[in-house]
Amino acid sequence: MIEGRATSRYVRTSAQKAKLVVDLIRGKDVDSALATLRFTRKGVAKDVEKVLRSAIANAQQKEGAGDEIERLYVRECYADQGPTLKRIRA
Repeated sequence: MIEGRATSRYVRTSAQKAKLVVDLIRGKDVDSALATLRFTRKGVAKDVEKVLRSAIANAQQKEGAGDEIERLYVRECYADQGPTLKRIRA
C-alpha cells in the first residue's frame, strides 16, 4: 500500500476549530473526504482540503502508484496547536 503524507504549518486558525473539520474526514476514502470538505461550511476546510490534495499528489509521485490511487483513504489526520503570536502594547 502506498502512502502520501503532507503537512501544513502556521495556519491562522485555532486547533479546536481545525479538529472539528479533521474529525469529519478521518477514516474516509479520499473521494468522499474531498466531497465532505467541499460542502463543509467552515473556513478552515479549504486549508484542510489543500493539505489532502497535496497528500494525494505525493502518493501519486511514488513509484508503482498507478492502480492504487483509487484505494487511498485518510488513515490519520490531526491538528495540533501552533505557535502563539506575541502581542505588544505601545
